[in-house]
Amino acid sequence: MRYLLLPALTLATPAVAQTGAAADDIIVTGRGLPDSPGERAFDIVTIDRDRLQANAAARLESVLADVAGLQQFRRSDSRSANPTSQGISLRGIGGNASSRALLIVDGVPQADPFGGWVAFPAYATGRLGQVRVTRGGGSGYFGPGALTGTVQIDSATPDQLAPLDASVFYGSRDSVDAQGNAALVRDGGFATLSAAYARGDGFVPTVAGQRGPVDRPAPYEQASAALRTVVTIAPATELQANVSAFTDRRERGTAYTANQSDGADASLRLVGRGRWGWSALAYLQTRAFASSFASVNAARTTASQSLNQYNTPATGLGARIEVQPPVADTVDLRLGADLRDVSGKTQELFTFVAARPTRRREAGGETRTQGLFADGSVTLGDLTLTGAARIDWWTIDGGYLSERPLAGGAALTDTRFADRSGDEATGRVGAAWRAAGWLTLRAAGYRGWRLPTLNELYRPFRVGNDVTAANAALSPERLTGIEAGATLTPLAGASLAATVFRDRLTDAIANVTLSSTPTSASRVRRNLDAIRSTGVEVDARYAFGPFDALASWSHVDARVRASGAAATLDGLRPAQTPRDAVSATLGWRRERAALSATLRHVARQFDDDQNSRSLAPATTLDGYAALPLTRALTLEARAENLFDARVEAGISGANIVERATPRTLWIGLRARLG
Repeated sequence: MRYLLLPALTLATPAVAQTGAAADDIIVTGRGLPDSPGERAFDIVTIDRDRLQANAAARLESVLADVAGLQQFRRSDSRSANPTSQGISLRGIGGNASSRALLIVDGVPQADPFGGWVAFPAYATGRLGQVRVTRGGGSGYFGPGALTGTVQIDSATPDQLAPLDASVFYGSRDSVDAQGNAALVRDGGFATLSAAYARGDGFVPTVAGQRGPVDRPAPYEQASAALRTVVTIAPATELQANVSAFTDRRERGTAYTANQSDGADASLRLVGRGRWGWSALAYLQTRAFASSFASVNAARTTASQSLNQYNTPATGLGARIEVQPPVADTVDLRLGADLRDVSGKTQELFTFVAARPTRRREAGGETRTQGLFADGSVTLGDLTLTGAARIDWWTIDGGYLSERPLAGGAALTDTRFADRSGDEATGRVGAAWRAAGWLTLRAAGYRGWRLPTLNELYRPFRVGNDVTAANAALSPERLTGIEAGATLTPLAGASLAATVFRDRLTDAIANVTLSSTPTSASRVRRNLDAIRSTGVEVDARYAFGPFDALASWSHVDARVRASGAAATLDGLRPAQTPRDAVSATLGWRRERAALSATLRHVARQFDDDQNSRSLAPATTLDGYAALPLTRALTLEARAENLFDARVEAGISGANIVERATPRTLWIGLRARLG
């Protein structure tokens, strides 16, 4: 009996047809069940491993920017941004730092259990095999949270990894970036081990013309490791075990702005590939976060500590089971159930007097979602029809807020919030018609939802002199959308996909301004009536000989619908939502030698809900080059923001502008053995 390792892209058709293997072969893939044929009805972009490796920043968030319209809350990356601002979203629906798109790795949801942001330093690109981005909500496979889409990441398989692959780079501002991967393949299974380390002295986030004595570089130091094993435990069943951990230390460019994140994940997944396909997953997430905040005077001559969020522990537990019964050759059916339970709290010291805290705050709670889902598709010649439905039951309980003086005495605040529960019905339908050999027409409609995070419900926060209050009465967000598109493949190696969409997010959670002065602002989280987003997305790819060209464009017209206390926001654009985003890459590759250049542009966007603070448009150029020196050794050079464009990432209450990564140059070596 032979044991075969298959690339991820071979999962969509029967294994025998792909390999010519005998009927008794065991297929060891390390992946979940095959993608549904109904996926062709939706707007999907795939980023392959070559692109993951040939990226100037060697960071996941930079790679995801290849998909125009997929954005974080702010323009900074995970070396300089506050981690709590790194939620992801799609289709210009706005954001408030919590993710409105669902990110999963090997089937496991990745959003922080407490705050919904993404810990990007946890995902070293060297251990990733591919990324699939599905624009549009309502996915039943992976649970709630896919309001604007799903980002599905699969770990690299041994056919994508050498027995030993290591790289080390030295870059601007005394930066170091190192990654290593090892793969051990045996009959009936494999194991992979990966590790990554990055550090740098950082740049000064405040733009040059506004700096004062308090401003200084923002250093970072980050590390991650992951161990993955896949073993065959029966002729058609494999066990996949993942364990990973990360640590992240950053500073925000002044005294009293250090933050740190630590986390560990573990998951077990059983996958059956017999006549009945099935998958059973269980996972655990643990997170710890700490952050300090400063208040800076108008002259930027002094910085004083205003808040010490010294501990924010959180835990996520979950499970999912899915079955794929044999119905007919032209019918694909998935039935399943999932559960996710998160709990967490924040512990903070605040109200500093004479540089010492006088009060302590603790706030937290627990949320749970449990759901049933069904997803099916049928292929009728050139026509594919698909539909999915799910029902979720949710609870929010144990919420509390306690504030006490450190000197002792009665509590200043001691609130226990009422428990709440509800249910949500969501789903999606779609159709794809191959009108000609080179043309496929698509249409889809969907409805998705998201529960408020514990951070949104219970934790007030501060950015500079701007203060935002929590709101324990927040309702879930719900999004309804429609889309239509076409995919053209006019010649070998060429594809062009265009999609128009219209989304409406009701009960959108936003940070609503209550009052402001020239140096500060006071806000509170509230449910807006809606955010409406209409737009078009275009993605193109052309491979010709050793050359490869990629392009992506997103254009959105997004507007807030608000009334009551938020009526002044009606008709405005959501914060942090550019009208246009463009990414284009031209590359050349011959075996291990490679060259590529990536041009990106984001249009003007507003930093605040009142559209009073405007972030200028920005255009950047990145570069990558690889030159093999020996059979095992390659010299690589990378350039981020080659022309040092000013990329504005935020504006504080005193109109102080923060920038994202300046020009950063890297040189390094990659060794690939075996």
